[in-house]
Amino acid sequence: MSVDAWNIRAPSGGASALARGQLWLGVAALVGAGLLAVVLVLSRTPGASALFSSTNLFRAALVVHVDLSVLVWFMAFAGVLTSIVTPDRWVPMGWLAWALAALGTCLMLVSPFLDGAQPLLNNYIPVLDQGVFLAGLLACGAGFGMTLLRCLLLNGSGPEWPAGERALRQGVRLAALAGAMAWLAFGWTWLQLPATQGTAYFELLFWGPGHVLQFQHALLLGVAWLWLVHGLGAQPPVSQGRWLRWAVMLAAVPLAAVPVLYVVWPVGSPGHLAAFTELMQWGHLWMLPLGALVLTALPGVWRAAPSPQRSALLFSLLLFATGGVLAYMIRGVNVVVPAHYHGSIVGVTLAFMGLTYALLPLLGYRPVQAAWARWQPVVYGGGQLMHILGLAWSGGYGVQRKVAGAQQVLTTLPEKIGMGMMGLGGLIAIIGGVMFAWACIQSMRPRAVAEG
Repeated sequence: MSVDAWNIRAPSGGASALARGQLWLGVAALVGAGLLAVVLVLSRTPGASALFSSTNLFRAALVVHVDLSVLVWFMAFAGVLTSIVTPDRWVPMGWLAWALAALGTCLMLVSPFLDGAQPLLNNYIPVLDQGVFLAGLLACGAGFGMTLLRCLLLNGSGPEWPAGERALRQGVRLAALAGAMAWLAFGWTWLQLPATQGTAYFELLFWGPGHVLQFQHALLLGVAWLWLVHGLGAQPPVSQGRWLRWAVMLAAVPLAAVPVLYVVWPVGSPGHLAAFTELMQWGHLWMLPLGALVLTALPGVWRAAPSPQRSALLFSLLLFATGGVLAYMIRGVNVVVPAHYHGSIVGVTLAFMGLTYALLPLLGYRPVQAAWARWQPVVYGGGQLMHILGLAWSGGYGVQRKVAGAQQVLTTLPEKIGMGMMGLGGLIAIIGGVMFAWACIQSMRPRAVAEG
């Protein structure tokens, strides 16, 4: 197989337009999440935290920040890739799905400023216990669910595709299947749970679906890594397309356990909670063959010319690995927990950022040409690395998670140093996020779209 087969060819007109719409939605969500991140970082930084006396402000900002950066951004980027691999049919259904997701995002953004916004910091998809926010979340879910459904129903065929391209398309479709299973798991859970309210209810509601959705993100992470490897001119020593297809299929194997877990353990039971925790802990090990293919290409990546894609790939691997290591250092409920998942989430985000740079010309936009763009992943990734290491340091001294300001009770110098490091790294990462958004907007502005 030739090295030029490790990507997916440009989509046709309708599919390309849908992919562009999803990319705009994702970038807009990142901009909103970045603005809210300023409040979050300052609320937990020694000295500056005194400016934010309202605990509710911190918690409401945290809820919407998480949902924009982890739910909307990740799902919108999944929409970009699923639109690319979906045949150019049922386009009105695709735009209806996009409109629902965009409307839901807008409702979630304005909901904290309306009456009755009560933040509930449950895991995976935190919520504001308020009608407007919940309506927005439901609209987002319906929109992204329709996008995944369209991808699964319209199965394109291309016998002329190289083996590598078929494998990457297969990875995107398996990711769509994982997303669809998460939506089915949500429906199953909702039907089984008693109709109550509060943090405990939403914790149980999103526990199973949230764990399943991680496999969608992981599969798309693998696709992004391999696509970036191709774009940098690197190639694993084992470059046969069939090996790539097997690696992609293995990464999706744990999804077969999801229906079994729902049948064996009742929703909300201790066994149900533990089973999904173990599924995430052990299920992602099935990604090791796919990750090994990427790692064998690292010498070629290292020799590649400096570019935003190269920086994004290297920092994605670094942050994702750091998050994985920190998972085994969690002892109790402290800020080591967000250090772990920030590493994993930022690893995925950096891969998606790098792939965005590669996709812009494919979708008809002007390539990113600013010289500073190649430093954007370094600034963002370096700041996030400092941020999570500061959290991990502070967690070792018992600093609790999901608190801010005086509630952190920072009494010792090491605690203050760790959280100060967290704050500085967070602010640097925000600058890197702004750089990414600006680079994309420069490329995606209307006059930057290629003629025809």
